[in-house]
Amino acid sequence: MKISCFLSAQFDPSAPAADGIDDVVTQAAAAEAAGFHAVYLGHHYLARSAFVQPVPLAGYLAHATSRVRIGFAVLLAPLLNPIALAEELVSLDVLSRGRLTVGLGAGYRKRETAAFGVAWDDRLRRLREYVPLLRALWNGETVDAAGSWGEVPGASVALRPVQPGGPPIWIGAFAEPAVRRAARLDAPWLIGPKGNDEELAHLLGLYRAELAERGFSPQREYPMSREAFIADSYDTAVAGVRPHLQRQYAGYKSWDDAQSLDLDRYLAEDCLVGSADEIVAKLRRWEAELGITEVSLRHQFVGASQEEAMEQLARFGEEVIPRVATP
Repeated sequence: MKISCFLSAQFDPSAPAADGIDDVVTQAAAAEAAGFHAVYLGHHYLARSAFVQPVPLAGYLAHATSRVRIGFAVLLAPLLNPIALAEELVSLDVLSRGRLTVGLGAGYRKRETAAFGVAWDDRLRRLREYVPLLRALWNGETVDAAGSWGEVPGASVALRPVQPGGPPIWIGAFAEPAVRRAARLDAPWLIGPKGNDEELAHLLGLYRAELAERGFSPQREYPMSREAFIADSYDTAVAGVRPHLQRQYAGYKSWDDAQSLDLDRYLAEDCLVGSADEIVAKLRRWEAELGITEVSLRHQFVGASQEEAMEQLARFGEEVIPRVATP
């Protein structure tokens, strides 16, 4: 199994953002040195925090690292023009020497879609249309493209990606229709940071059934995002992360599920929290029973210090990755 991490590039607006970026780069370098497979970035506009946009940050991280993959989890593609998106992402693939993974999502904040003039329902249609368009352009095809975003006859991208066919595209999804949509697009489903084993088994069954119905192979990446915290015992880990998660999820005002979250159940069932032995056992269970191939872990939460994040990265690198990493 591959172990990756999510980098939080959102800062207190009253603090120097440049210092925050230095911390993110330090975390990325530490993750690379500790054996993490990839680092992932989130995407929002009009955030209350000082949110550094992921496309330029990914290019910056590509220069600061040499091995670790760099990705988005997720990029809000429907808010962007697909031609610009195709060219910017292929540029990142070149800048990173073929280390880019592109997680795409529809988004859940109406404030963002309204700001970009995107109708709420249109974001789903755009996501469905963008994926084949991106793949065609990265494959060197010339296409006539049109949509609510604009129109261009004979579109092509001369810049060629390092990865054949372009960067891998994953689709982030929570609800059943969105999971089925990922399968219909023949894209790996990027599982979000919620859902216990029973819920995930059900949704993965739907996803794999949809793949089979469309004639797509089930042999692919099965990536998952999780909130994570390692300590000497489960109780100690919960005590360390619970205040951070409580503050983090209280800020997700536009995500209905976050407002009714049973935090104790969530920590016990959905998160990767506990001692090294408990965490390794859960990772092995996810791999054996659900077929998960990669888990991306969030180590830093709103209000958490750089020192705590670095300690978590080091402990996962020393106590977990060597025991579960794909040879």
